[in-house]
Formats: sequence, structure tokens, C-alpha cells
Amino acid sequence: MLPYRIRPDAEADLNEAYRWYENQREGLGADFSLCFEEALEKVRRNPEIYPLIHKTVRRGLMRRFPYGLFYVVEEETVVVIGVLHARRDPTSWQSR
Repeated sequence: MLPYRIRPDAEADLNEAYRWYENQREGLGADFSLCFEEALEKVRRNPEIYPLIHKTVRRGLMRRFPYGLFYVVEEETVVVIGVLHARRDPTSWQSR
């Protein structure tokens, strides 16, 4: 399994989504976090499982929640560059 790094913008995405879901229902934020961890583990085990969406960027989808995990592989490390809602502007991660 490859090591990983989460960029600050992606960490902010995660925190924002966690808080939003937790405000909807107590415990839902924790469920979101678990689904993110599952998606990240899947990517770390097989980073090429998801198709390229732009140059070297890939997007994995989270189970149960409408979020994409945007990542690149740099020097045998999975680098998460964004965790964005599926209805958000799909190019918003490109400035990262």
C-alpha cells in the first residue's frame, strides 16, 4: 500500500464536509470520514483503479456520499489534492 499525503486544501474540504454532515445529523460526519478513509485505502492499494480525468489527476468516488477524491501519484506517494462534492464545479480543483 502506498503512503499518502493530504494537501491543506483537501484537508479543508474534508473538514468542511465533516462539519456539514455532522450538523445534519450527529454521527453522519463520522460516517463521511469513514467513507473517505475507505476510498483512500482503495486508492492506496491500487492507485490506477480510477481513470485519469486531467493530465495526471485521477478521481475516486466515495461510497454513500456524493464526493470525489481527487489525487495524483508523486514519487510513489498518493497526494490528495481535493475532496469535492459531485455537484461542485468540476474544474475547481485545477487551481490546486
